[in-house]
Amino acid sequence: MTTLVIEGAAIATVDAAGTEYAAGHLVAEDGWITAVGPGPAPAVPEGARVVDGAGCLLTPGLVNTHHHLYQWATRGYAIDATLFEWLTALYPVWARLTAPAVGAAATAGLAWLARSGCTTTTDHHYLFPRTGGDVLGSTVDAAARVGLRFHPTRGSMDLGQSQGGLPPDEVVESIDDILAASAEAVARFHDPSPGSMVRVALAPCSPFSVTADLLRESAALARSLGVRLHTHLAETLDEVEYCQDRFGCDPVEYVERLGWLGDDVWLAHGVHLPAAAIARLAATGTGVAHCPSSNARLGAGTAPVRALLGAGVAVGLGVDGAASQEAGRLVDELRQAIYAARTRVDGDGLAGPRALTVRQALWMATMGGARCLGRAAEIGSLEVGKLADLALWRIDGLGHAGIADPVAALVLGSAPPLELLTVGGRVVVEHDRLSTVDEATVADDLRRACAEVRG
Repeated sequence: MTTLVIEGAAIATVDAAGTEYAAGHLVAEDGWITAVGPGPAPAVPEGARVVDGAGCLLTPGLVNTHHHLYQWATRGYAIDATLFEWLTALYPVWARLTAPAVGAAATAGLAWLARSGCTTTTDHHYLFPRTGGDVLGSTVDAAARVGLRFHPTRGSMDLGQSQGGLPPDEVVESIDDILAASAEAVARFHDPSPGSMVRVALAPCSPFSVTADLLRESAALARSLGVRLHTHLAETLDEVEYCQDRFGCDPVEYVERLGWLGDDVWLAHGVHLPAAAIARLAATGTGVAHCPSSNARLGAGTAPVRALLGAGVAVGLGVDGAASQEAGRLVDELRQAIYAARTRVDGDGLAGPRALTVRQALWMATMGGARCLGRAAEIGSLEVGKLADLALWRIDGLGHAGIADPVAALVLGSAPPLELLTVGGRVVVEHDRLSTVDEATVADDLRRACAEVRG
């Protein structure tokens, strides 16, 4: 039995009551939380590792609900383009992806996520070049090396330019190939057991890159296999206009016709959602991955987070792919989400400092994300019986010393250094350095991958 004890830290549990302690303790045994509360731990087992949390804030590990890890190999392209312009510029570059390049990019992206407090991440991989090799497997291997809890998706595109879609024909697949590969990915990687490190979802890319048949059949396959569903939706006005022109409805109405709303679905972005669409998401239990920095980088707008949360929609945070969000740091998205919400003017004029609170931002980055991924019973809060996915942030340095509210230090201040990050009790970051992979080696491998993909 291995036991970890953290004492003396400020603690934000993010439980249903919003319980916080000015100085508290947490005990984890064999990767699961067994005690959390105020003051010192009542008993410390012999041989336990005891961490002095004085000057730190302890939170649940952050949960990243939308990413494209392969894009770490293509940062800095099309920096002043709209989404459709950006995709048009990058699809030919991504057609040169190989498994080694994707593995190097994924390792770098995952390592950087860990350095920003992330313990669980998804990855939406939808590009499978014909000579690229096992690109999905390379991301799963990368997550195992870095040590993060991983929710990869087997993405897909079957609507090429010759059929009226956006992607070039050479990067799309047939429906039969996609469905076969999706079933294989679930059989090969998906682990539904408690505490599992890998869960797979199916993820056709977007309304403008997949057919209605693929959306419908992917939903049926996912439900037959007991896995979740993910796609981009309502990200830009271009997409809204595309759906109106092609299908005579808005994006949410379109995917609902195809069986794509439910508590086993989470959607990326949701920037352009009318009130009726928000109501449908809430009624069906459909989640939303909010990606404020990426939406700002592409000039897409910002999601109506206040309205979504008010309706009871599960909203998580996502960094999105590094080609549209070069920073790739999940902790930064908490502050960005607040700024975006407070400057957004909805139809009713609601904005200002109460549009999104500091603690709502922390909830989205933890419990909101856990709900999107179907893991709210295991991660997302610091409670007895949950996994020891922990982030211990040092807030007694120059950038945060003396701040009145420890949670505000994390969310509104500059990103604090990580004293400790654990996934199921295993140390991934300590003293603000990765413990699982060598950062210099990861950076060297990434540089080579970038040069290879650039051609």
